[in-house]
Amino acid sequence: MVVLKGIPSVLSPELLYALAKMGHGDELVLADANFPASSICACGPKEIRADGLGIPQLLEAILKLLPLDTYVDRPAAVMDLVDSDKQRCLAVPVWNTYAQLLSRAGSQSSLEKMERFNFYERAKKAYAVVATGCVFFLLRLKRGRGVQVLSRRDGVLHLLDLFNSFKSSTISNYLQFFFFKLKIIIFF
Repeated sequence: MVVLKGIPSVLSPELLYALAKMGHGDELVLADANFPASSICACGPKEIRADGLGIPQLLEAILKLLPLDTYVDRPAAVMDLVDSDKQRCLAVPVWNTYAQLLSRAGSQSSLEKMERFNFYERAKKAYAVVATGCVFFLLRLKRGRGVQVLSRRDGVLHLLDLFNSFKSSTISNYLQFFFFKLKIIIFF
């Protein structure tokens, strides 16, 4: 359980740690319950369990903290339907939910749709895979630049946020509180 003020309670300490460790360009996979998370993570990514949570719930919380990559055309991707599902005209309304959440977080791009096995190969290169309780439809996010060291005084690195470029004032206000009011510093 997370006991930090302003941090969404659905984000476990393991997931918060992974988000903090990710660098720009690193990817995070929010996997459904049927995704081979353990097998994929045997190839390198960290496996984080969130079995009782849904992807939309986690995505909303993650986007409050994680800046998306603005240097790529589409920083978020879903596994596309297989041909048989396309032929049956299978509807995927959760993709609209993902797009709405991404838009609220300031993303202006559409979801990339990746072929199933290409998605698996890409997931093997992700920083982490979050295995959720969703029955179907996973999502991959690419992290952008977020925090940069801006000054050094008296043996202290002062970290300031660069999140103000986000269009969402809620996210911007939250991050200003988190980085400026708490005055995050690293001593060395």
